[in-house]
Amino acid sequence: MDREPGLKKATAALPTDAPLIDVLFVVLPDSLLLDLAGPAEAFRLANQALQRRRRPAAFRLRYAGPEAQVQSSVGLTLAGIEPLPERLSAPTWVVLLGRPGEVAQVVRRQRPWLAARDWLGRVLPQHLEAADTPHRLLTVCVGALLAADAGLLGTRRCTTHHELLDDLVALAPQAQVLANRLWVEDGALLSSAGITAGIDLALHCIAQHCGDALAAHVAQVMVAHGRRGTQDPQRSPLLAFRDHLHPALHRVQESVCERPGEPWSAEALSAIAHVTPRQLTRLFRQHTGLTPRDYVEHVRVALAQQALRSGAKTGQAADMAGFRSDRQWRRARQRRAASTS
Repeated sequence: MDREPGLKKATAALPTDAPLIDVLFVVLPDSLLLDLAGPAEAFRLANQALQRRRRPAAFRLRYAGPEAQVQSSVGLTLAGIEPLPERLSAPTWVVLLGRPGEVAQVVRRQRPWLAARDWLGRVLPQHLEAADTPHRLLTVCVGALLAADAGLLGTRRCTTHHELLDDLVALAPQAQVLANRLWVEDGALLSSAGITAGIDLALHCIAQHCGDALAAHVAQVMVAHGRRGTQDPQRSPLLAFRDHLHPALHRVQESVCERPGEPWSAEALSAIAHVTPRQLTRLFRQHTGLTPRDYVEHVRVALAQQALRSGAKTGQAADMAGFRSDRQWRRARQRRAASTS
């Protein structure tokens, strides 16, 4: 499900001249507030992390819908909603949200739903077909049914909340509706099961656009541990060993992921954690089962393997991952193999 991020000398990073992504939340009456606020916070925190690294923000959050003011699922009034745009002038990720109620009471029964469906069918198809399109359609929970009602699913793979799978099949009989999935990606369509799975989907999109290290940072700030995805054959190496809440270790791991080529001595790593080298080793063993050196080596080996799969030559892959030579990489691979055998 995940696509490998591009590698440079260190980990994948957003180019400084990358265009700002419009994340356009389509807000209807009774929109589930967590489906909106969870992903929106993830994108906001990504911008915050980028700016703290003296890099430009990557996302512009927008909220549009048929009505300028609506009441959310929990009774909170949402105002200042802009009209649905007639065209997508900037790279845009359209996010369709969940809503409470039985499907028979929601789908095609209310004017705002019909207005959003007509807008989607009129504006989005031309933007989602091209292989290199910068636009995306993200759905959370019932949002997949709205996309289906607008005729946007076609034969794509998709998912939704487990209680709505049969309804999605009925609305989009040609689509490949997958059960037991937190989220599914098929080209420009990304669908999620709903509620907290919308956060997982947002973290995946952040990782694709800004790099795994930044997505891991956002997940840690949100106390989400890391991206989940039941289709992933394996977790990203930059997210492995991050299922803990120790802030000092997260600081060390983020630094290693962002700059794997640094000569990471025990002293340098412990300085980031503000503990002694002995204390850092004890913490690493307690929370990850590795030593700090083991973790650095794990990241470098995994990044080199990613580079090889992306078409890099052996020497280039070793250099990208931070190894000083092919020989150093070979020895690291041998140690990794011995530790897992």
